[in-house]
Amino acid sequence: MDTGTLAPYLAASEVIDFHHPAVAALARELAADDVLTTARQCFDWVRDHIDHCIDFGRDEVPCTASQALAAGTGFCFAKSHLLVALWRANGIPGGFGYQRLTFDGPLPPHCLHGFAVAHLPGYGWYRCDPRGNKPGISCIFDPPHEQLAFPIQYPGEYTSQTIHAEPLPELVAHLGQVGSVARYRQQPFDFHPA
Repeated sequence: MDTGTLAPYLAASEVIDFHHPAVAALARELAADDVLTTARQCFDWVRDHIDHCIDFGRDEVPCTASQALAAGTGFCFAKSHLLVALWRANGIPGGFGYQRLTFDGPLPPHCLHGFAVAHLPGYGWYRCDPRGNKPGISCIFDPPHEQLAFPIQYPGEYTSQTIHAEPLPELVAHLGQVGSVARYRQQPFDFHPA
């Protein structure tokens, strides 16, 4: 891809607010001498320092990169928003990928799961999942090997092949409306991403 094609994957936005002072400072702290090391350090930091709200019994539902950083928690979506913001602040093109999964076990309801995608020299687009590890989930940054948190295994589940430059607007609106993890569990966000 040429730089013009990648421009949307380097841009700041309301959700990917990498010009926020705290996000920009963290991006500088995680920067290394080469792209792959910088991308990996950003991934590891978000995976390991931002708690997945359900795993850690948190109730906050941040959405923007700066909100996730300030709260220290978030769903997979907010963690991915922060990771992509850190990449973009360091000049690494980043976007978003989605899976449609069952919420818990083989039966509906379904919900969306989000992950991050980086455009890396020598590899192209590389999907990785900063959701956070726990028993049964082990996500690492190891291009070209992809290791998403969840396999596709039940009817109605799939992984979208589209790489979005911005988070889905419907998702952003839903996160703003639910206001708490407890309410999200009652109303998980289900969507058919392109």
